[in-house]
Amino acid sequence: MRPIVIAHRGASAYEPENSLAAFRKAVRLGADGIELDVHATADGKLAVIHDGVLDGRAIGSQEWSSVRRHRLPNGEPVPALEEALDAIGEGVLVFVEVKALPPWFDQALLGALERAPAPGNCRVHAFDHRIVRRLRTKRPDLRCGVLSASYPVDPLRQVSDAMASDLWQEESMIDAELLELAARREISVYAWTVDSPERMRLLASWGVSGVCTNRPDVALEVLR
Repeated sequence: MRPIVIAHRGASAYEPENSLAAFRKAVRLGADGIELDVHATADGKLAVIHDGVLDGRAIGSQEWSSVRRHRLPNGEPVPALEEALDAIGEGVLVFVEVKALPPWFDQALLGALERAPAPGNCRVHAFDHRIVRRLRTKRPDLRCGVLSASYPVDPLRQVSDAMASDLWQEESMIDAELLELAARREISVYAWTVDSPERMRLLASWGVSGVCTNRPDVALEVLR
């Protein structure tokens, strides 16, 4: 079975990252999943955007109306999470990377996922493993992952510590040994971000669970 192909911030090689156009393009290209980023605004709206600073101000200090006025390179406004989920639809997995989320806005995120076209397709992951553990405590059935750009002595302990089931590992920090260990512990490993066909093939031969890429069409062809 081939790894699943996850479009990084949508089909971001072809449309502006984290835009509705990028998400729709990824669906048309046949991606198995779509990864996107969210920040909570000061008034609890979940903005789909990667960077934490917009127009010189932290997103967490701005109200949604201010963030919404910003235009992406294609002229679209910054989407809200609900809009992104609606644009992606029912047939694709959605991997929400939570960039910043104060505890008092946890329910805003969980509620948005509940109202998605296919709530069972929605998963979350974060570099802040405390957020992951917090969300899993509040929603035990939510599938979660932790992000890592290092290779600890026990690389999978961070997964269990966060009550997660997935490891999102920076692709250069993945080897066959890690994937063998993850398979024994029934932990899925997703590689980010991989655009090289040669690297995709190698990761697939080792048994990686998924490949996050800016070019989902290329990955689908390579891994077919």
